[in-house]
Amino acid sequence: MTDQKLLSRLDNRLDQLVNIDIGERGVEHLFLAAREAQGGSLVGAAADALLSVPRGGTVFLTTGSVSRAWITPDLGENDGPSGAAAVARALVLERNATCFMLCEETLLPAIQNVMMAAGLFPVTPEQAAIARADRSLATIVMLPYATEDEEGKSQAQTLLDDLKPDLLFSTERVGRNAFGIYHSMRGIDYGMGRARVDFLFDEALERNIPVVAVGDGGNEIGMGKVARHVKEYVPYGDRCQCGCGGGIGATTSCDVLVTAACSNWGCTAIVAAMAARTGRAKLLHTPEREALLLDTMVANGLINSTHGLVDDNVDGFPRQAHLSIAELCTTIVNCAL
Repeated sequence: MTDQKLLSRLDNRLDQLVNIDIGERGVEHLFLAAREAQGGSLVGAAADALLSVPRGGTVFLTTGSVSRAWITPDLGENDGPSGAAAVARALVLERNATCFMLCEETLLPAIQNVMMAAGLFPVTPEQAAIARADRSLATIVMLPYATEDEEGKSQAQTLLDDLKPDLLFSTERVGRNAFGIYHSMRGIDYGMGRARVDFLFDEALERNIPVVAVGDGGNEIGMGKVARHVKEYVPYGDRCQCGCGGGIGATTSCDVLVTAACSNWGCTAIVAAMAARTGRAKLLHTPEREALLLDTMVANGLINSTHGLVDDNVDGFPRQAHLSIAELCTTIVNCAL
């Protein structure tokens, strides 16, 4: 697509679509703040950043949220994995990137199965290099990340030194607040059993490695970019319920922040913007693929954290809403293409 005015209109429509504050979380305020900080479309800026990854480059991705660790650390949330899978798939197809998915060891099996449902086969780093060279297989490398602070800091240094990623991407990954506490949207301490992968993103920013982040509630990696607005507009943004003395807002910032009423929707819009820029409809996250990933997440025990149920609602929004977002994003792009 060469018409920049048309592309700008498309980006704005995608932005507006996924930021309708259906859940009354205050995301529209975060959206406006992020748009002002970005100086333009959020999904457009994210798509540009992802498409700037060199062909054959390396990308770190993270998602997954241990949801009820006081019961079991094996329980994860269903907002995040399908969106991350859509982005990883687009990066592999368009940039021939080697994608490393980082999450808790306890969530690796479920998230790995979501990646496979998106078309990405789990391999070792050595096998990924072979696949990248001959482009014979769409792959994903799954790596566990430390769940203690000091180990998380150490692993950050090692991974960045050894693998030298071209970009880091996070979606629906809780980050710590100013007091070092990881919170749920209800202002409860959610730190137990949680990967300290936000330390990796902090270190990447220090090294000027591009960071793209997606979030819907203010407590995720990247929301440090709009910290003041999280405190002012998000429930428990200024003061939590755990007694730490702070709010739920994550301190880790990013280069490009994509807000959305549901983080998975933000990812759907990003890959739509990528498809528009490349003219490749194959990159789109279609309703059919979304349905498959919703079913896969149910089959792997990922929960609708809002209701505490293993079902195909995400963030309390019903299945059809997620299929409709994918359909609308696809329609917006197809009409433009």
